[in-house]
Amino acid sequence: MFFKLKSISAESIPEALVKVERYRLLNEPSLAESICLDILAIAPDNQNALIALLLARTDQFHSGLNAKGAHEVLGRIRGEYGKAYYAGIIWERLGHASLQKDGRGGATAAYHALREAMGYYEKAEAVSPAGNDDAILRWNTCAREFTQRPEIVPEPEEEAQWERNESGSRIADV
Repeated sequence: MFFKLKSISAESIPEALVKVERYRLLNEPSLAESICLDILAIAPDNQNALIALLLARTDQFHSGLNAKGAHEVLGRIRGEYGKAYYAGIIWERLGHASLQKDGRGGATAAYHALREAMGYYEKAEAVSPAGNDDAILRWNTCAREFTQRPEIVPEPEEEAQWERNESGSRIADV
C-alpha cells in the first residue's frame, strides 16, 4: 500500500525538532527518524535535523540497522569539526552494538570500531571551537571502555600494529 506523504510547515520545524529529541529520549528512534525525514523534505540542509537523523539512525544499531544510512547523512553535515565528530559517534555506537553480539568476533569488531572512533575524535579535537571539549569527552569514554572491558582486543596478530601508535588513532589498515 502506498500513501502520499503530507508536508509539514516550515514554521513547525522548531517544535518538530523538540519532538525528535523527546522520541529519542523515549527510546523510539524510528519515530524520531520519521520526523527528521519530514523536516528534511521541506528544509533539506537543516543541520539540526541532519544531526538528529544521524543520531536516530545510530540509536538503531543495536536493533541490527547497518551504518550505511548514518554514513549517508554524515556526508551532508557541514564543517570539518562536525564531520569528524559525528563520524566518531557512528564508529563508537557501532562498537557498542558489536559488543551485544555473542562470541569473540563482537569484541574484536568493537575494538576496531572504538579505535576508529578515537581517531575521528582526535581529528575533531584538533579543529574544535574554543570551549568545546565534546570530542575529548567521547575519546575518554572510548578509552574507559578498553579499561573496563578487557575482552575488547584485536586479533593477536593485529595487536602489535595497533600498539605502535600511542595517540589511539588508527595506523594500519587491517
